[in-house]
Amino acid sequence: MKNRIIDELRDIVGVHGLIVEPDQLRTYECDGLTNFRVMPSAVVLPASSEQVQRVVRMCHEERIPFVARGSGTGLSGGALPVDGCIVISLARLNRILHVDLPNARVVVEPGVINAAVTQRVAPHGYFYAPDPSSQSVCTIGGNIAENSGGAHCLKYGFTVNHVLGLKVVLPNGELAELGGMALDTPGYDLPGIFVGSEGTLGIAIEVTLRIVKRPEAVQTLLAAFNSPDEAGAAVSDIIARGILPAAIEMMDRLAIEAAEAAVHAHYPMCDGLLLVELDGPTAEVDLLMQEVKAICSDCGAWELRLAQSEAERTVVWKGRKAAFAAMGRISPDYIVQDGVIPRTALPRVLRDIEALSAAAGLRVANVFHAGDGNLHPLVLYDRTIAGQEHVAEELSFAILKLCVDAGGSITGEHGVGREKQKFMSVMFAEPDLDTMQLVRCAFDPYHLSNPDKVFPRTRLCAEKPGRYEPHPLETAGIAELF
Repeated sequence: MKNRIIDELRDIVGVHGLIVEPDQLRTYECDGLTNFRVMPSAVVLPASSEQVQRVVRMCHEERIPFVARGSGTGLSGGALPVDGCIVISLARLNRILHVDLPNARVVVEPGVINAAVTQRVAPHGYFYAPDPSSQSVCTIGGNIAENSGGAHCLKYGFTVNHVLGLKVVLPNGELAELGGMALDTPGYDLPGIFVGSEGTLGIAIEVTLRIVKRPEAVQTLLAAFNSPDEAGAAVSDIIARGILPAAIEMMDRLAIEAAEAAVHAHYPMCDGLLLVELDGPTAEVDLLMQEVKAICSDCGAWELRLAQSEAERTVVWKGRKAAFAAMGRISPDYIVQDGVIPRTALPRVLRDIEALSAAAGLRVANVFHAGDGNLHPLVLYDRTIAGQEHVAEELSFAILKLCVDAGGSITGEHGVGREKQKFMSVMFAEPDLDTMQLVRCAFDPYHLSNPDKVFPRTRLCAEKPGRYEPHPLETAGIAELF
């Protein structure tokens, strides 16, 4: 990168807000998906929204791609740098700006840790509902990029259901306000477009969140089954009965072994474990929990264990949320996959995953949000065995195809990022992808904001006098290849 650019960045963020040394840049060469690694040309750590704006404006003027980054916990390569890019780390924008309890609103900067929002409002009887497993380290900005969910999204919804307003730095450096303090605003749902756009439409620098009143009662049940089929059937029957739990999670034997080794949550060792959590008025929760227990028993549950205290409930959830990281206890390497299927397809798809696992000769651990069919199969392998990482990758992609064939999706909350680009064309026809690209072009005609993500190939923005200009690839003579 030219010295002039480096000097300008240093003028904007200061000496301590700029990283250009190769050894330090390696920290930012990937996110939680370590299969892909690209060294950025520079990393900036702005300390204010004004600095973010100035950096983006400079990138726009110089036609330099940029990638926004939070804690780097993403699992699809969504924060992967591209050659010659500037990474804009938002870690220093970590203030909770305003808490409005009467209106159940909290205004935060993008670098605020997910769990910190609940910690701030918990003494007043509120919580922030989206709770990804990485909530103790992931940021609100990253949650917005990927539209993160978590265990309790079954009842409370994903990030998009809790983001009311955004202040956004557009890819040309301009500031835009999307949505506001109200639950709904007239016109197009621009916050809904921005949340889940994986950083391709700009950078959120201020976010208005909706918080939720803590329920009167919460009960958490562990139900042990002899097979994933039985556990899956119980999930379908619970929902079919008109019961909407706060969460229904499923773990298989491998996932339980890993969680027990790491956390000692005292789970029953079985082939299909359900964690069912109900919340609401005490009388209602008591009545519905009896019904849930009966359904689980009818489906073959041989142990039903109700958490007897808040401390016991915390340990139950600690085991579940540690499951991904705990896989390192039972396998040197693993791939975390993320797909969605209809709830009714759970037993069949789990059997198909087992068959694919046996054919590939690799173990697959299953831990997922069973209530909304969001699977998180973990393909276990050993990188020291030549070629095994490629077998693992192909197996993980075969599982994604199973999800699509079952009427589901290639991602529920981890995003497409860099990893799943080629599978977008499995789900969508070319006209669909072109239509999506029109939205991106409206925000970012130069493809500077987190380029080479989501779409399976480059789609160029049309030239429109007075506002749009050709994408640089057009003038580089590459367009005809596409």
